[in-house]
Amino acid sequence: MKSPVYFASIRAHSDQECTTAKVRRLFERAGFSALIAPHDKTALKLHFGEMGNDGFISPVYIRQVVEKVKECGALPFLTDTNTLYLGSRSNAVEHITTAILHGFDYAVTGAPVIIADGLSGKNIARVEINKKHFSTVTIAGDIATADSMIVLSHFKGHIVSGFGGALKNLAMGCAPPEGKRAQHNARPFSIAEKCTGCGSCTAVCPKSAISIENDKSVIDQALCIGCFECMHACPEHAIDINWETEIPEFMERLVEYAYGAVKGKEKKIGYMNFLIRITPDCDCFPFSDAPIVADIGILASLDPVAIDAASFDLVNQQQGYQDSLLTAHYHKGEDKFKGVHARTDGFRQCRYAEEIGMGNRAYDLIRI
Repeated sequence: MKSPVYFASIRAHSDQECTTAKVRRLFERAGFSALIAPHDKTALKLHFGEMGNDGFISPVYIRQVVEKVKECGALPFLTDTNTLYLGSRSNAVEHITTAILHGFDYAVTGAPVIIADGLSGKNIARVEINKKHFSTVTIAGDIATADSMIVLSHFKGHIVSGFGGALKNLAMGCAPPEGKRAQHNARPFSIAEKCTGCGSCTAVCPKSAISIENDKSVIDQALCIGCFECMHACPEHAIDINWETEIPEFMERLVEYAYGAVKGKEKKIGYMNFLIRITPDCDCFPFSDAPIVADIGILASLDPVAIDAASFDLVNQQQGYQDSLLTAHYHKGEDKFKGVHARTDGFRQCRYAEEIGMGNRAYDLIRI
C-alpha cells in the first residue's frame, strides 16, 4: 500500500499561497494535529546549522509549526543534539548560542531551544531494537522522553550517505555523540601519492588522529572516530574510505538508529522535508555551497521512508545547475546526488528502512 506524501510547490501567485501559509496547510492536510495530544511535550527536531552555514530551514517557517502545535494544546520545543566533531554545536552552551544567532530564539519562533542530550551529550536513553547491527541504540534523553515529535528536515546532499533527509535527521540528529560514533563504522585512510602534506586534515580532526609524517598525512585508525571531516577538508582528494565494504554497513547502521529514534512513539511523529536551497553538502559544514537544482517545495507525511523517497525523486526530476558542485547527472531523471558525490548510494537508506519496517518506498504524491 502506498503512503500519502503531501506536496506544496515553492511557486506562489498571491498572499494565500505564501510559503508560511503552505507550511500550515501541510501540517493540517498530513494529519499532524491528530498526533499531538493536549499537554504533550512536543519535540520539533531540526538542524540549527553550523556557524557560518546558512542553508538551514528558516526560523520563520519553524514558527508556523510551533503555532500549529500550540493550537493542539501542546508544549513545543526546538531541539537537536550535540555534534561528534569540534565546532559551534559540540556542547549545549555553544549550540544554543549558534541557534539564537541563526534566528531560532523565542521572539522569532515562539518556542524554547532545548539541546536534547544535555550540556555535553550525557543525557541519554538506551532503546532496545534487536536489529542486524544493534540490539540497543543510544538516543538523546529529551527526544526519547518527548511525548510527540515533528521532524523538520532540510533535504540536501551528503559526502557519504548521498543525501540527508528525514531518516538521517532521525538517525544522526537524535543520537548523542556516543550514538553518532556507533553509527560511524567507516575509517578513512590517506592516499600517499595524492597527499601534499598541507595539513588541512589535521586542522579539522576532532581527536588529533591525523599527523604529518615525511610530508604525508597519516591517520591513526585507533584514534579515528570516522566523522569524515578530513575527507571534505582535503583539497587534493587524498583521503578515501572503503566504499565497497564499510559504507553499505554504515548506511544500515544509520537506518537502525532512525528506527530507535521513533520506537515507542511511531504513531506520534510527523515529518516535513524542505526542498529549498538544496545544497550539495550537510548543514554541519561551516559554509553553504550553491544549490545543485532549483527550489522545489515542501513535503509532509507520516511515513519517513515515503517522504525521503518522494524528495529524492523530486530532486532528480529537476535539471541540474551547471554552475554548482555537480560534475555529472545534470539532466532530468538522473541521480543528482551521485552527480556530486559519485560513489554514494543515498537511496539505500530507503531500501533498508523499508526492509526493517519503518515505512514504504511507494508513495502517492498529493499536491495541495
